[in-house]
Amino acid sequence: MLWSILKAARPHQWVKNLFVAAPVVFAKRIGDTHELLRAAAAFGAFCLLSSAVYLVNDLVDLEKDRAHPVKRHRPIAAGKLKPDLARALAGLFAIGALGGGLFLGWGFALTAAGYLALNAAYSLRLKRIAFVDVGCISVGFLLRVLAGALAIGVPASRWLLLCTLLLSSVLGFGKRVHELRMAGENGHKTREVLGDYDPQVLRALIWVLGIITPVAYLMYTRTQAAIEFGSGRLVFTLPFVAFGIYRFIRIVNTADTADSPTDSMLHDIPFVVNLVLYAAAVVAIVIAAP
Repeated sequence: MLWSILKAARPHQWVKNLFVAAPVVFAKRIGDTHELLRAAAAFGAFCLLSSAVYLVNDLVDLEKDRAHPVKRHRPIAAGKLKPDLARALAGLFAIGALGGGLFLGWGFALTAAGYLALNAAYSLRLKRIAFVDVGCISVGFLLRVLAGALAIGVPASRWLLLCTLLLSSVLGFGKRVHELRMAGENGHKTREVLGDYDPQVLRALIWVLGIITPVAYLMYTRTQAAIEFGSGRLVFTLPFVAFGIYRFIRIVNTADTADSPTDSMLHDIPFVVNLVLYAAAVVAIVIAAP
């Protein structure tokens, strides 16, 4: 039972909540223990929230998941986790996250509540509307960054928000490309919105976004704030950003598994090594900067 609960909570997806910690890095607060603890608490709150969202989403999509080659093995769809217990756990996770979030300030708690409301609307209706569904995913990432900034009391950089929006759009549309490629003409049976997407338009879109995102990041590295942040050295991390996006698009277009591409990239050694090197480079730049 405990294993089924843990699996339904999808802890492997918690890596997405690291966006909550982005402000503490880009605000040069990683040497402040108090701020790091607040960022860690914010990360934990969003892990609970995202698990609550996954449980609700699995409950809403129960019948469709049972028809999916991979999702049918999820605990709720497979009958290993009772729907009533899943509902109770979702409520417990959400209340715990929002209640704990109050200790990080009303701004954080309200942003977290907005994230929860957005995802509830997504699960119940918005995920069935083409392009709006990916827009909801992107806004969810923006709210993570905003919440992280509010948790440590710093303003969120407009450039950081723009780069987050572009990157999350690449991830969202890339996931739809992969789902269409794997499902073919029967895609709408496992995800209703797939029938409203044109595969060629999606492929062109992710390549356009895949080019615009590193360009936006490059422009950010040349802003005065970024130069002060890393003495002008942040621009040297651009190759990591470009390679990571390229690698993700490659996975989207070539992976022969029905797993989500956001799951597949976390098992892709070149992508993971590149991500670790990027994180290490950014931290090193922060530490070395005056």
